[in-house]
Amino acid sequence: MTPEASSRLGAAPSPGGTVFRVWAPNAASMGLKFFTGGQKKLRMKKAADGYWEISAPAVRPGALYKYVIDAKTERPDPASASQPEGVHGPSRVIDQRAFAWEDRGWKGPAPEQMIIYELHPGTFTPEGGFAGIEKKLGYLKDLGINAVELMPVAQFPGERNWGYDGVYPYAPQASYGGPAGLKKLVNSCHKAGLAVILDVVYNHLGPEGNYLDNFGPYFTDRYQTPWGRAVNYDGRDSGPVRDFFIGNALYWFRDFHIDALRLDAVHGIYDLGAKHVLAELAERTLALSRETGRKHHLIAESDLNDTRVIKTPREGGHGLHAQWSDDFHHALHTLLTRERQGYYEDFDGFPSLAKAFSDTFVYDWAWSRHRRRMHGSPAGTVPPARFVVFSQNHDQTGNRLLGERLSALTGFRRLKLAAGAVLLAPHIPLIFMGEEYAETNPFLYFVSHGDADLVNAVREGRRKEFAAFGWKAEPPDPQSEEVFRQSRLDWDKAGKGVHAGMLAFYKELIALRKAHPSLGPVDRADLVVRAVPDNRTISLFRRRDRSATFTIFNFGAKPASRALPPGRWEQLFSSLTPSAPPLRTAQALLPPESFKVFKRMTA
Repeated sequence: MTPEASSRLGAAPSPGGTVFRVWAPNAASMGLKFFTGGQKKLRMKKAADGYWEISAPAVRPGALYKYVIDAKTERPDPASASQPEGVHGPSRVIDQRAFAWEDRGWKGPAPEQMIIYELHPGTFTPEGGFAGIEKKLGYLKDLGINAVELMPVAQFPGERNWGYDGVYPYAPQASYGGPAGLKKLVNSCHKAGLAVILDVVYNHLGPEGNYLDNFGPYFTDRYQTPWGRAVNYDGRDSGPVRDFFIGNALYWFRDFHIDALRLDAVHGIYDLGAKHVLAELAERTLALSRETGRKHHLIAESDLNDTRVIKTPREGGHGLHAQWSDDFHHALHTLLTRERQGYYEDFDGFPSLAKAFSDTFVYDWAWSRHRRRMHGSPAGTVPPARFVVFSQNHDQTGNRLLGERLSALTGFRRLKLAAGAVLLAPHIPLIFMGEEYAETNPFLYFVSHGDADLVNAVREGRRKEFAAFGWKAEPPDPQSEEVFRQSRLDWDKAGKGVHAGMLAFYKELIALRKAHPSLGPVDRADLVVRAVPDNRTISLFRRRDRSATFTIFNFGAKPASRALPPGRWEQLFSSLTPSAPPLRTAQALLPPESFKVFKRMTA
């Protein structure tokens, strides 16, 4: 297939009607059935390579339809742009050109300059959905955020879901506001100076409403994923499957003006072909960026610790722009909470965090006790600002038995240490919604499936996952609407007491990072990390653009001191007294569980 083939999938309205196109290589016949406007059933014509198409002059945007396979099986469009009645209902024709964009000239931040705020559209605000997020853009801007990351919005069953059970990759969730609501949100974000990152899932589809098997060999049994059948990226008839998902990525960039995609769990995207589908996706994304004049970015979530994901094709890599580093989180979490269950057994707190600061990957072809094998690759040739780090995110919080946030696991001094470690790291920082004011409401796992057997399977699966961590209590019921309500942010907290103080603390830290170039991304040659196990301190010396800073963390329970490097230094920030006036000194004295930031004075 040509690269443009997948962009024509689905329903494409024009002044002369609507063109429908679908890939169904095994079908003997294909038809269209309409549910609005009194249109008749239509027979589709077979085109090359298993595609079927038809031009329907009388069909206009808003029409509801399903495909009819072999004159008997009615199914929604795999490339549906809208599912207003849910995953089992008809698809709606959408004119993607109808929206009046107001972001001409928008140039978002490069990934290395991003300060990312991850949120779940359904629980971020009391009303939920895209409109609710839009009301909080001023708050995010004031916090200092410049990139909003949305958890997946592809249509999923019911109205409550994390989004990783999506089954219509091209259809923004109806209960969030559908295509128009998402475009309005992105438009407003750009007007406010905020980039938008969309979490997309190309390693599997959810089980309920997943009808792709009715159309063609979208899946393969050659590989297994923990979440469902693997997508067929390298087997027979895999070309149109690759086009379908790569076309989806380009669709979000082109038709919704999304700035970057966060690719969920790319270690579950299996491809043994000569050109990995991620490499092809990166090529096509670069081509689209050149065409539109806007830079579009790809950020991977990967459990592989494999720098091939982000190395350039010339270096033998796939060419993605950045990837998450779970090692940083795990090292920081074990240091602050002393938890050692499950995969945390591979991390020993202080030494692991020091290595994560300096080398990014703790496991860089090292023996993993938890995995019982060697794991990872060295990241020393890749700039730190190609990696996203965090102290909390949806997975690390929501996949706990009780969905506890870090605020429920440790005290405020350690929460501040966590904030400093992430926001003053030489990597791309990510904040999980509510973290900035120490939200105490949990973030739990929730679904609203319509299949009772599937609901029971989800419940049992969660029990087995928690058993690996030694959590034996009965987990909250993911199907319960109350579990969903408990996971909403409590915005009243943000303006009160210690929560308001934490919010102010985050604002100051973000402003500090932005004000001093060496507190942001630097090359590894301009970064020196020193750990002193005796007093539990870790220091980061960095320089960039005539700016040099020295950050010292004391993770110990006792006061500690560290000599500053040669030169004249001024204290910029203290985690315990962040608003204190600047102080010139040659020795850093740190109270227990605190950190300080210094800048080198120029002549």
